[in-house]
Amino acid sequence: MGGYDNGESPAATASGGEGGVILGVDGGTTNTVCVCLPAAMPPPESPRAVPVLSRAVAGCSNRNSVGESAALETLEQVMTQALTMANTDRSAVRAVCLAISGVNHPSDQQRMLDWIQDLFPVHAKFYVENDAVAALASGTMGNLHGCVLIAGTGSIAYGVTEDGKVARAAGAGPVLGDWGSGYGIAAQALTAVVKAYDGRGPQTNLTREILRKLELSSPDELIGWTYADPSWARIAALVPVVVSSAEEGDEVANKILHDSVQELADSVVAVVRRLTLCGEDGKDQFPLVLVGGVLEGNKKWNISGEVVRCISKVFPGVHPIRPEVEPAIGAALLAWSHHRKGQKLENGS
Repeated sequence: MGGYDNGESPAATASGGEGGVILGVDGGTTNTVCVCLPAAMPPPESPRAVPVLSRAVAGCSNRNSVGESAALETLEQVMTQALTMANTDRSAVRAVCLAISGVNHPSDQQRMLDWIQDLFPVHAKFYVENDAVAALASGTMGNLHGCVLIAGTGSIAYGVTEDGKVARAAGAGPVLGDWGSGYGIAAQALTAVVKAYDGRGPQTNLTREILRKLELSSPDELIGWTYADPSWARIAALVPVVVSSAEEGDEVANKILHDSVQELADSVVAVVRRLTLCGEDGKDQFPLVLVGGVLEGNKKWNISGEVVRCISKVFPGVHPIRPEVEPAIGAALLAWSHHRKGQKLENGS
């Protein structure tokens, strides 16, 4: 990113107007998205009414997956691209929300805050959150209340009460068992193929379908394929094969999906119970935002529908929401909301 002065540059007013711009970043294990909004925009009437000036996409920014140096490089790259596409520069930035997977502890947040403060003007405001926060905001128009379930390459359930209490379940990565995630589903499928091949497990159509997908001739070759590049997203890309095999009646694939549904539902139930989002009697309505490729609709095997059905057995007030906008816009709305509140305080209103 180029140099800047702490005053306004000519580019600062080019796209964002005199009010500057807001950046929202959704950083995941598969990719990282940054959107740029005008800081002076009025409150949007609907998700589709959010005036996006630009949108940029880069690679993985989860430091637990690619390392801290590569993750920060990706974040800087995607923000630079978004500003360039909006015909502006960093001097115009008023607030940034980084919602990044792998940010799980206050020390993680502080390291990222220390880093980003050197990139932008001194008057800019910065907010660092787990990517689950942006996903929740994308379904509630920036109102942080309720629960979000993300099931993409990884998985996490994250909840926030109206008074700001938070709780989470899962989201600990593949080593510690995100079994409802895309990685978890695909890893179980690969394991099932190996077990079927060496006699430790039942035969499954997953063997034929996965070998065909990967253009391999024998399960023996799966070992070399897996460890040649054991990136989480690469493994998780096999989820559609598992779903299609389950839809065709394969018992092993169906068991993997049923177990994954229960894992995801259990994560949400744990968060809702800890925060009493369902009320004291367990029947109050609460929003559940559903995000991630695993939860997208399928022809027969409706994973998100099955998850909601399991949750509703425990908490009948669950209100599923499938966001109309992506999590990066949720992150930008959070930054915009903080910025707007700050302006009101400065103006004495």
